[in-house]
Amino acid sequence: MKKTIGILAHVDSGKTTFAEQILYRTNSIRNRGRVDHKNTFLDLHDIEKSRGITVFSEGAIFQYKDSTYYLIDTPGHVDFSSEMERAMAVMDVAVVIVSAVDGVQAHTETVWQLLRHYKVPTFIFINKVDMINANVEMVLNDIKTKLTKDICTIDNEFGEKKISEELKEFIAENDEELLEKYLEGFYDYNLWIFSMKKAIKENKIFPCLSGSALQDVGIDSFLERLDMLTFTEYNDKEEFSGLAYKIRYDEKGNRVTHIKIDCGILNVKDELKYINGNEIISEKINEIRVYNGSKYKIVDKVAAGELFAVVGLSKVTAGQGLGTKKENINYEIVPTLKSKVIFHSSLNIKEVLSKFKILEAENPSLNVIWNEQLHEIQVHIMGVIQLEVLQQIVEERFNLKVEFGPCEVLYKETITKAAKGYGHFEPLKHYAEVHLLLEPGERNTGVTFKSECHVDNLPTGYQNLVGYYIQEREHRGILTGSGITDIKGTLLIGRAHLKHTSGGDFREATLRALRQGLEKAEPKVLEPYYKFKIEVELEHMGRVISDIQKFYGIFEDPIIRENKVIIRGRGPVATFMNYGMELVSFSKGKGSILFRYDGYDFCHNESEVIVNIGYNKNADIEYTANSIFCSKGQGYVVEADKAEEYMHCLR
Repeated sequence: MKKTIGILAHVDSGKTTFAEQILYRTNSIRNRGRVDHKNTFLDLHDIEKSRGITVFSEGAIFQYKDSTYYLIDTPGHVDFSSEMERAMAVMDVAVVIVSAVDGVQAHTETVWQLLRHYKVPTFIFINKVDMINANVEMVLNDIKTKLTKDICTIDNEFGEKKISEELKEFIAENDEELLEKYLEGFYDYNLWIFSMKKAIKENKIFPCLSGSALQDVGIDSFLERLDMLTFTEYNDKEEFSGLAYKIRYDEKGNRVTHIKIDCGILNVKDELKYINGNEIISEKINEIRVYNGSKYKIVDKVAAGELFAVVGLSKVTAGQGLGTKKENINYEIVPTLKSKVIFHSSLNIKEVLSKFKILEAENPSLNVIWNEQLHEIQVHIMGVIQLEVLQQIVEERFNLKVEFGPCEVLYKETITKAAKGYGHFEPLKHYAEVHLLLEPGERNTGVTFKSECHVDNLPTGYQNLVGYYIQEREHRGILTGSGITDIKGTLLIGRAHLKHTSGGDFREATLRALRQGLEKAEPKVLEPYYKFKIEVELEHMGRVISDIQKFYGIFEDPIIRENKVIIRGRGPVATFMNYGMELVSFSKGKGSILFRYDGYDFCHNESEVIVNIGYNKNADIEYTANSIFCSKGQGYVVEADKAEEYMHCLR
């Protein structure tokens, strides 16, 4: 049986040490490394060794009994959450490490919510039980309060074909047929174990064990329980289906695509099909690699359930379905900040941009942008630690010294009323006309497109081009130049010329129609919001509520538990992003705050933001709302506010 397990945790919970111990106990590695000794098997990069944190998700392979396990060690720091999330999509089982000293921390809750979103069966391992301040009972209560009530401790509940009475009852409560048998006094070990495995697979119960990864306490027991209570059902007889979850470039500059194969078989030299934008790509697999840490072996074929990497795919992105798997992953974690890249004027801009595009392929959330108007490279980021790491990576990999500007909030724009946009592009020997209906969309749905244009007016191929150009990238709004979102675009009608129209003409007409429609649709600025959960001692409740109101947040009724209070609410990233440090300061380290990205909503200080950004829509040479018409062999410009009068489809 083949199983992919992911190790996840809040930073400093002992996640990498746990992974190291698993590999050692299964004879996958000869010597145990330590994070503080900078010699762990899966912290492959100098930057990880020097900082003592995991930055990249890396994998290893081990055998246990009759199963092959693919282990993924993921980053624990919040700034590298997107790297962690990309690995989640290929996990069969997750193991969440919780410190017996620190309990469930802020990022642990984020990890847990993501695992529930991806429906990954999850084990919990309470680590560091050997520490002086360890309190397993306290942590169990913490887990039940903050993560789930459906946990069952299985350290000592199993014997030789026996299960404790407490565990029997817990399993039966999650299975109606079993509960009926249990109440009748019936018990069969194999039936109970089967029911437990099924409930774990369906995310109904979550087994919990404890031990010390550093001292090798509880590791053998964990492995035995994990192997016994998990199963996979991969089929290599069907057509190939897989998911690309990671892109890397090796030391020779080869683009290496890491894939999880869901079903079927893939052979070297096979042609692999996938969708890129508006076209179906077919590329040959030149090499198949199976990685174990930093090393890999070249194989001729791989089968369902395996993790592997291929050389030969040039346009696949992380989260993309391959073969018969058509759907792509829409990741939950979205950067809410941006920063500009600062580099010496002697460096070639195109060279610097090309290096950052390599990093973007490996980490799509960076969303590297060349801002023509400001003449600068911008990156999207999660926080300042990520910028520090990025700076070091650029110097080590590309020998480029760069710095970054201050973190700024990533704003977006939307519309608040429906409007029609008209675009016409007709310089000499070119022709395209597009009429779009723009309508406000549901919040956080992006830009959608549909066509209501009859094929008698515009062939399907050109209609598809209009949709492609609307969705090919994030287009700028007219208030701040930020990306537009939450807009429904509908192609009403269009026109092409049998002789003079080329594909690029519809790009020009579409973008002009889009821009002209935005001008009339009452645009508004959006900003990212956090959901937050604040826990402080009761004496600080008044201060926290006052701060929330000061920062333009809203909150639910506080929940008081003994001498502590829990306050849940929502507020702008711009005002709350530095509040964590302030909270820790005035609560003397006893308060905590959990932030979770909660999408975009109307900006609380729109006028101020517009002034500060200073975007001039009329100076943006890449976007214009004006149309171009032709008369007597000469093209001429018609201003946006008069363009509708000239449209050919309206005559």
